[in-house]
Amino acid sequence: MRVVVNDKFNSNGEIFHTILGALREGVNVVDSKGIIIYSNKSSADYVKANMEEMVGQHITKYYQKAALLEVLETQRPVYDKKIIHDEGRVFIVNGIPLFINGIFSGGVATFRDITEIERLSKRLESLELELAQSKMHDVFETIIGNDGSLKDAVNKAKRSIASLGGPRHCVIVGETGTGKTMIAKAMYSFAERMGVIKPGSPFIEVNCAQFTNSDIAAMEVFGTEKGSFTGAHEKPGLVEGADGGILFLDEAHALGTHQTMLLKVIESGLVRRIGGRKEREVDILIITASSKNLKEEFIPELYQRLAQYLIELPPLSARSLEEKEKLLEFFVNLYQASAKSRYGINLKIIFTETAKNILLKAKYERNIRQFRDVINVAIDAAAPLVSNIGNDIKDIKVLVDVEHLHFKMFEEEYSPEIKQDNSGQASTLDELIKDLNFKGLGPRKIASELKKKGIHLEYYQIAYRLKKYKMI
Repeated sequence: MRVVVNDKFNSNGEIFHTILGALREGVNVVDSKGIIIYSNKSSADYVKANMEEMVGQHITKYYQKAALLEVLETQRPVYDKKIIHDEGRVFIVNGIPLFINGIFSGGVATFRDITEIERLSKRLESLELELAQSKMHDVFETIIGNDGSLKDAVNKAKRSIASLGGPRHCVIVGETGTGKTMIAKAMYSFAERMGVIKPGSPFIEVNCAQFTNSDIAAMEVFGTEKGSFTGAHEKPGLVEGADGGILFLDEAHALGTHQTMLLKVIESGLVRRIGGRKEREVDILIITASSKNLKEEFIPELYQRLAQYLIELPPLSARSLEEKEKLLEFFVNLYQASAKSRYGINLKIIFTETAKNILLKAKYERNIRQFRDVINVAIDAAAPLVSNIGNDIKDIKVLVDVEHLHFKMFEEEYSPEIKQDNSGQASTLDELIKDLNFKGLGPRKIASELKKKGIHLEYYQIAYRLKKYKMI
């Protein structure tokens, strides 16, 4: 996509200035060299400048991480890019190339601040966990699998917090969506209850991989001193913010060459800001996590200090059917609680055995997080919209069946293909199932026929495939 500007656009510039100036989103327009030729009021207000003084300046004077830099380099659009600016403000930015009479002439970018949305989302997840944990003396008892697949992980998490010799730093490893943040928050609550940290002590969480490079990640984690680089100002880092509590560094490998600074904090309890000389004393417990192998990513000295307790979380595929059922029940209960708190509706959600079995047997690359999303979308498809519910209706029963499952969000585990069936009429399992279905057989009868041919598939697996065929 590109923006093509002709003379008519220029002649009606006043109209466009009025429209763009009224937008709540920030708007910046630059020429091919990155010089600002227009900024609206929202953009100027954010950088505490006047619209007029911004014109003629390079975009990096006001936006060092501008998405427009990528647009200028590639002459291609950038959509929905998340950028974290100073003071941790989070923005969604869209940038597109600007062409005038067929010649590349610069770019246009719009952005909006989503910081509060991000914070509220994380806070909501945290409150849900805290609400469940507050009812238990041992917060780890609320975690599904604490006596099963997560038994070893929970035991190590407890020992890293409450060993008689004092708390230890630790490493949590696991694939994306396996619950690393959940374990870290449980450790924080456990530390409060055990008196390892004072009630209300800080729990600072940061995903180091969200920053564009390791230098920026280090500035956020360790802080900066005024004058340490162009435009730098005095700013405490997250290490100082976590003093007296816990610092949770997710995807900690993204610190890159700045790992030695983290090692110094661990060994000496002192932190020095980027570009600074003064060392500040801090008392923190550090929990690191990553979806990568930190033994390969960390320098050996840092890994040795952190991995005294290596807490490994299994993927969803390695967890028992019973645990998956409990997770399904947990997410259903959350959905019902949300309907009650938002709209005062008593929602009763029931999954058919076929739909339930498909969900429990499916493969989820993003593990529990994807499992949750698939469940929520299925319930959304089965439940009525709020706008279609009368004011006097307070009790609703929702039945989730195969037709409500969004199959594009996940794939089923099968032993899928056969070379040729006994009759020689089908070259794949899918073709055989289609042929039997065309003859009028349903999932259960097809399963019975396949069993005679030595192919063992459950009826719900066949129902899944039949559903997929209809979507092709």
